[in-house]
Amino acid sequence: MTGWIAISLGDVTGIGPEVTLKALAAEALNDDTRYLLIGDCDHTTALNQRLGLQLPLQPFSEAGAQGRFFLHNPLHQPLPPGLEPGSSAAARAAVAWLTDGAQRCLSRQTDALVTAPLSKQAVVRSGQPFIGQTEFLSQLAGTDRTAMMLLGHDDRGRWLRVALATTHLPLKSVAAHLRPENIALAIDLAAGACQDLGLPRCRVAVCGLNPHAGENGQFGGEEIAFIQPAVAAAQKRGLDVVGPLPADTLFYFAYRGDYDAVVAMYHDQGLAPLKMVAFDNGVNWTLGLPFIRTSPDHGTAFDIAGLGKADPSSMRAAIRLAGQLARRGARPSLS
Repeated sequence: MTGWIAISLGDVTGIGPEVTLKALAAEALNDDTRYLLIGDCDHTTALNQRLGLQLPLQPFSEAGAQGRFFLHNPLHQPLPPGLEPGSSAAARAAVAWLTDGAQRCLSRQTDALVTAPLSKQAVVRSGQPFIGQTEFLSQLAGTDRTAMMLLGHDDRGRWLRVALATTHLPLKSVAAHLRPENIALAIDLAAGACQDLGLPRCRVAVCGLNPHAGENGQFGGEEIAFIQPAVAAAQKRGLDVVGPLPADTLFYFAYRGDYDAVVAMYHDQGLAPLKMVAFDNGVNWTLGLPFIRTSPDHGTAFDIAGLGKADPSSMRAAIRLAGQLARRGARPSLS
């Protein structure tokens, strides 16, 4: 066996369980990885039957059990059927499943964690402070040295890989949160990600914050104050990095292959071009955690949940990337 991948099933009233089962049926039958699905067992089993997927799901009891697709619910009680989209019960369960998956990775029981989507609003409404899964997992792991990387490719195999210097912030707050150390961390993690992926080079390009990358201070001083020093320091450390470059042209050159990864200054600066190129198969990879974590690059899609028409492409890509990274690194056994 090549290892264990845990998958937290996210909000049960969204499409997370559906895309997970569909992705496993399409993707996982060609390898020998073992999968631990963390969620509501009754709901997942019924959904597997309703979708006609016939995945051989079985309750998880111990690592030595025969089989490849296991179900585990760390909660004492199953969720009631017929929950409304975004219900507090579903949100609290999703956080519990996410926590269980992360703890299994931290204790080296599993090799990677793939997280299906949950609703941040529903989690907050349920009484739990929550910014996002990336921030939650970083806190659980006791680190603030993480960054989001979104990656995906078009139908011709042209990739974009985008790491973010800031994540879920109002646009008016981005400049105030930019510091050379944050940008340097994103550069370092982006370069390391290229190595983890086994790319032949690790060339990173860094976006400016302002139009025309500030045009020598004419349109803002962040490039001079924060971004240029971070790039220069990374170059001194021997990294192949350039910038700051105007974001409106940089992504064109990255898309054609001049750069292996891009560091964007804020969420939409990086994700708008990424989703234009790889809307269906984009993957969110949390860099800097002490374990592998990937997720599909979409939300709960409450509007189509239960209709059986959710596209599993992004979840397939997330599972595939988690397996690829796990095979390139240490693979502890589940116990």
